[in-house]
Amino acid sequence: MALDRAAFYDAELQRHQEHFRAALTIGPRDRVLDIGCGAGQSTREAARAAVEGSALGVDVMADMLEAARRRSAEEGLHNVTFELGDAQVRGFPKAYFDLCISRFGTMFFADPVVAFTNIGRAMRPGARLVMLVWQGRERNEWAVAIQQALAPAGISPTHVSPAFSLADRAVTARILTAAGFTSIAFAEVHEPVFYGPTVDAAYEAVVDLFLAKDGQAEPSSAIDDVHRRLRALLEAQLTADGVLFDSHAWIVTAHRA
Repeated sequence: MALDRAAFYDAELQRHQEHFRAALTIGPRDRVLDIGCGAGQSTREAARAAVEGSALGVDVMADMLEAARRRSAEEGLHNVTFELGDAQVRGFPKAYFDLCISRFGTMFFADPVVAFTNIGRAMRPGARLVMLVWQGRERNEWAVAIQQALAPAGISPTHVSPAFSLADRAVTARILTAAGFTSIAFAEVHEPVFYGPTVDAAYEAVVDLFLAKDGQAEPSSAIDDVHRRLRALLEAQLTADGVLFDSHAWIVTAHRA
């Protein structure tokens, strides 16, 4: 059975979502913009809080937006919309939004200053930005351990994912300042990520996410070795609450100048 990625990501980040939700403090009349909204969990929660306002979720993944629209309809939400687009270049209404949020959706911009400047134009003066981003790769066990397990034997992985592009507080503060934001602050979130209730479930998820399109040119013995290492890793991470990996993230807050 194919992995339901929308359900997987929401379950993976359930503990992070609780911290993120608490940091948003959405008002009943707020107009909220959700960048990189994925399947729209944060967008829908924003829409429920902004009962007299609205929420717009934007993402570049059409399949995730389909899931977001379906879930919103199932929940009977009428003040939420989802649009396909790249927030770095998409034209938003100027000075319109009271709050811009993003759960792990702002780390992949080709030019972050341009992207945050564009987003800032859509925010009214004094509007808040609240985003959840990963700290450095070395502080995220899920990234280090899984990449090592999937790498060919004897080869140390060197690729650093853009998922960690906003890990450095000084770098991120400079980007946001250059884009016209002030009062920039960082709060740490130290919670595990959830990969599945059992080793088998976690194994199927990781294979679908990271191996489904890879390894076809490798000898079968090398592929088998990767799968053995992966299963051994997941067995070592199994707890009473499922397969968990340690992680560290930042909740970054700022105001539109």
